[in-house]
Amino acid sequence: MKDLAGRVAFITGGGSGIGFGIAMCAVEAGMRVFIADVRADHLDDGLAKLRAAGAEAHGMLVDVADPAQVERAAEETIKVFGKVHLVCNNAGVSIFGPMDAATAGDWRWIMGVNLDGVINGIQSFVPRLKLHGEGGHIVNTASMAGLLVGPNMGLYCASKFAVVGLTLSLRYDLAPHGIGVSVLCPGFVRSNIHEAVLSRPKSLGATGYPVSDAEMKRLDGVLSVGMAPIEVGTHVIAGVRENRQYIFPHAEFRDELNAVHGELMAALPDREPEEARMAVEDFRRQRRAEAAKLIKNF
Repeated sequence: MKDLAGRVAFITGGGSGIGFGIAMCAVEAGMRVFIADVRADHLDDGLAKLRAAGAEAHGMLVDVADPAQVERAAEETIKVFGKVHLVCNNAGVSIFGPMDAATAGDWRWIMGVNLDGVINGIQSFVPRLKLHGEGGHIVNTASMAGLLVGPNMGLYCASKFAVVGLTLSLRYDLAPHGIGVSVLCPGFVRSNIHEAVLSRPKSLGATGYPVSDAEMKRLDGVLSVGMAPIEVGTHVIAGVRENRQYIFPHAEFRDELNAVHGELMAALPDREPEEARMAVEDFRRQRRAEAAKLIKNF
């Protein structure tokens, strides 16, 4: 989707952080924007800044973990703008610590926002993208933690690995409809994602990862060295225009990704594959190649 001027973008978590950076860059590209956020203060601040920049912007309070709320946001987007072309399923939360310390509520919270939020966006917006027949693009925000793991990252990595997998498959599914799909995998960004615990629903119960004021201040310092959200947004808009499969804003992961690739290749058995099983895999590869040809055509 190279020509963005006059088109409509819907962005979750759009009031601050990466979502707001994407929204500002979409506006600079001539798009009209609808932002959704779970926090009223972030939503109001984001809308004020977008409008001050001359944007045609609208917004709505949305908990992306609730499919009914996402569906209402989709309906409102169409009501206000008539169509939607770019959907950024971006809202996310994070908690870190030993996986065995997690409560059931911790799992429901992080998977509900990070994974179900993406699924809900797909369910509500893909039919609407198909309906107008003008093509479009979906960007799902995962993380480098969707490709690289480490200690105390189990819940977060589980949610982000899932987003990477579903996004890469969705890319093939939507290619026949002229709809591009990308997965955004950022590293550290100057955002307030650590404040997400402040809007965690009380109905999810106690957490195994209580965050002290001192820890919040420490996280403020860690994130302060992150990439500016507006810079991430420029990578996203470029990725949409070029229909990239992966959008990697951060260069500092090159060596680590190379090492992981090497570990994967080294783990394969050193023998010839079974012919009968190869026939099955060749059929899968053929279907993927056919879909890939469609992707290259738009």
